[in-house]
Amino acid sequence: MLIPGKCHCGNISFELNWEPEPTAIRARACDCSFCTRHGGIWTSCPGGSLRVAVKEPQQVSQYAFGTKTAVFHICRSCGVVPVVTSELDGRTYAVVSVSALELPASLPVERAPASFEGEALDARLARRRRSWICDVRFAAGASRA
Repeated sequence: MLIPGKCHCGNISFELNWEPEPTAIRARACDCSFCTRHGGIWTSCPGGSLRVAVKEPQQVSQYAFGTKTAVFHICRSCGVVPVVTSELDGRTYAVVSVSALELPASLPVERAPASFEGEALDARLARRRRSWICDVRFAAGASRA
């Protein structure tokens, strides 16, 4: 299933090819201070692919905190964070904001709290390799860390 998404102004847009087709979108409401302040609720499809396009790369900032292993792509025009990436072993992994998805009304979102406080760095990176979208491409000229 091809699921489009974007920031509020459309500067950062993406297409998530969810494979196999979902019956529900499982979402993680992260309790870190950044996600709590921004309402970060994330989803990923390890068997799918993500294509990200940016109209104005100069209007995108990247923010990394804590372990600096995840980069939040923030639209400077509207303030939305639609995509988070992590570079692991020469490959880009990603999660997307459930709030940025343009989901059909018939597809429910199953939200669950998530806490990664105290997670060891090697366990965190292994979880991302297992659980995040592993086929991620940015369009030519699009900004990424």
